[in-house]
Amino acid sequence: MLKLGVNSVLFKAFTFREAAEAIKLCGYDGVEISAIEGMCEHLNLSAWKTQKTELKAISEYYELPFLSSEVASRDRQRLLTAFEAAAEIGIPVINIGSGGEAGNEDSFKEAMEIIATSAQDAEGFGVSLCVKAHVGAAVHDSATTLRMLESVPCKALGVDMDPSHIHRAGENPALELPKVIHAIKHIHIRDCLGPGPSPGEPRDQACGRGDIDLQGYFAAMVAADYKGPVCLEIIGPEQNMQGAAVIAAESYGYMNALLKTMNAR
Repeated sequence: MLKLGVNSVLFKAFTFREAAEAIKLCGYDGVEISAIEGMCEHLNLSAWKTQKTELKAISEYYELPFLSSEVASRDRQRLLTAFEAAAEIGIPVINIGSGGEAGNEDSFKEAMEIIATSAQDAEGFGVSLCVKAHVGAAVHDSATTLRMLESVPCKALGVDMDPSHIHRAGENPALELPKVIHAIKHIHIRDCLGPGPSPGEPRDQACGRGDIDLQGYFAAMVAADYKGPVCLEIIGPEQNMQGAAVIAAESYGYMNALLKTMNAR
């Protein structure tokens, strides 16, 4: 069964335990633990060994398995630490962006070299490295995603497809997903009002509030029999608990209802 989760960055003002409690109450199947330096480090890669026991206990207590972790860094040493932590804690996927600059061929080649090394590192730890198309980055749309997959033929490399970035690249995510579904190991999900360049205020990123054809996007997932994680990722200003929980609950209700109409939950 396709699993719905939340990136804990939405609850960056709170402890991981508080985030997990709220995520569970909203109905989600699992959690993506944020390890984004300077933004939200529920997984602190500088101190993960001291956190390991507590994080696993929280995950077990709330029956929220770790679906992934967002590291959002290409630094090799930081990623090596993340892969080691993921292998020990039981986190199957590490998510990053490609970095680099859209439309710059030299930048694309450099990004591919970094991703190739990182994917091989991930494979050594038995975890997956997923890269998502990101506005303004070397990998920023479906065409550059497919180029990445051709350039880096590593089993540990997967695609993390975020429809909001594809939407802001001027593409229809529902039509683009089938082109890369064979390599998708993780999906970040949120909505977006307008063409960008930003995804908008956190409340407008809640699923169902924007302009993305999320019904078509989920239908494409179901048609392809995708069974990986789909994790809500909301970025922007810090939210209080009420605001964060409302966004998470509203998004869960929307996604769960869509999937039920498709007999996928």
